[in-house]
Amino acid sequence: MEVIYYVSFFLFGLCFGSFYNVVGMRVPLEESISKPRSHCPYCGHTLKWYELIPLVSFIIQKGKCRSCKQKLSYFYPFTELATAILFTVSYYSFGFSYELIIALTLSSLFMVVVVSDLTYLMIPDRFIVIPLIIIAIVNFLMKGFIGGLLQISYGLLSFTLMYLIMLLGNKLFKKESMGGADIKLMFVAGLALDPLLSIVVIFLASVIALPVSFFLLIKNKEHVIPFGPFITLGILIVFFTKLNIREIFERVLVLFS
Repeated sequence: MEVIYYVSFFLFGLCFGSFYNVVGMRVPLEESISKPRSHCPYCGHTLKWYELIPLVSFIIQKGKCRSCKQKLSYFYPFTELATAILFTVSYYSFGFSYELIIALTLSSLFMVVVVSDLTYLMIPDRFIVIPLIIIAIVNFLMKGFIGGLLQISYGLLSFTLMYLIMLLGNKLFKKESMGGADIKLMFVAGLALDPLLSIVVIFLASVIALPVSFFLLIKNKEHVIPFGPFITLGILIVFFTKLNIREIFERVLVLFS
């Protein structure tokens, strides 16, 4: 029976990954996610149903449009496969629980942010607001009214911390060092995690982004590095690994005592 669940989450992830590609590409441009129908970005060929099977169609067509034979971006199958893996890992980590809802929400947020921020260097507010609402509702159901409010206060603290970091960065670099959406993403981090773990998220995001940024800046010094994908990746890593920051601090204190 467990195998059926894993296969189901993987398949659902493939389908949602395909959908997140559409959402991430169209919503920032204020386009409808349903019209026009999916089509080749090069020749405009409207895709048939058998050309829209997540991952499978890309493999069968050898990564090319059936009409114009132009090579398609590997970004599409990557998003589909990554979402499928994240959905499967979410079920493996949390089973059928409230935490599973949060894990799937964070995974979905990560994928739409990756598509949108890497493509347009922007993250529409609705990408952040919807996960905020879902996670807030889950918190109230899991922890009660007081616990839910406390978690919202954690979100505000995380938001404030990131805002102060942005002000410091602006002053040091004499230019805008961070987008407004990056700061709002930390509100999500605070809602989903312990407030101290928000600091870990910022650290992880910076560490992961550093080599990538260094490589891109070598190729093009004017290249703008989107930070949103790294923040959401940091949130996912901390949430999935279930880091207990207090336990870590206690162990460090024992070592030095």
